[in-house]
Amino acid sequence: MRTVTIADVARHAGVAVSTVSYVLSGKRAISATTRQRVLDSVRVLGYHPNAGARALASKRANVIALVLPLRAGMNLPVLMQFATSVVATARQYDHDVLLMTADEGPDGIRRVAASAMVDGLLLMDVEVRDTRVPLLRDLAEPSVLIGFPADAEGLTCVDLDFNQAGALCAAHLAERGHREIALLGAPEVVYERGTGFAERTRAGFLAEATGRGLHAVAVPCEETYDEVASAVKLLFDAHPGLTGLVVHNEAAVGHVLGALRALGRAVPEDVSVVAICPDDIAERARLTSVLIPAEELGREAVRLLMAKLDGLPAGSILLEPRLTIRESTR
Repeated sequence: MRTVTIADVARHAGVAVSTVSYVLSGKRAISATTRQRVLDSVRVLGYHPNAGARALASKRANVIALVLPLRAGMNLPVLMQFATSVVATARQYDHDVLLMTADEGPDGIRRVAASAMVDGLLLMDVEVRDTRVPLLRDLAEPSVLIGFPADAEGLTCVDLDFNQAGALCAAHLAERGHREIALLGAPEVVYERGTGFAERTRAGFLAEATGRGLHAVAVPCEETYDEVASAVKLLFDAHPGLTGLVVHNEAAVGHVLGALRALGRAVPEDVSVVAICPDDIAERARLTSVLIPAEELGREAVRLLMAKLDGLPAGSILLEPRLTIRESTR
């Protein structure tokens, strides 16, 4: 296949080669309409300009950093959905992605920012009282958080509304007549770190259940079968009238279903189960679920970061949760 050239892009966009060069380098102001037409042609044709030359001309690295939480309690397959979405979307903007790990903390972010290796940063696994927040407010490089700290003033954030997701699960069970329900949440270490998505899900679940007059409990849930089976048995021993269960731990979903079978409790005849997880996990087990939209969150995070790089306004986004009813609740 012939390599696409800058002349091909110019012909496709109906502009001069120099105009394409100016759009890609940022050396000269180009009208928004013409700029968009050129960028559309770049994407359609799959044109890849010389990254080194473009970086020198624009004073950009054409690289963004993604800070991944590769640490205890985080589900790797779901993290890879986020990462894949970020990488694919960044390429549409002609940017590559540098992966960092969250355990580097503020020092790692400061080091990468000071090196001029990246144009901006995307951060995941945001804690309610995140130690990285003060640094992000002071950095010259723009950033977007996939998650919300307690104080999000001056930051750009995108996330699922996990508080509402927990409430939606409790409401679904209440509307089907369940009076005693439980949340099997993230591993204990995730709560110990004060991770926002876990804390908000638990708070929303308990608040909605209390408001509807339900008896509800929320307990952490680990990831191995033995740990999950023990937690499920202890839960039903303490609450024999329990008929509704919400699982917010992707790695534990299959183990929870196996533990219920081992206890002789059928789904949904004896226990209704709702999961907060990606659709592929829920569909395999035919579980009623609230989707964790990893791909959409990744796309929106990159889009917001690119807007900030272009000096455009980029407000925070909180996605509304969506519940899909399948065979696991009645």
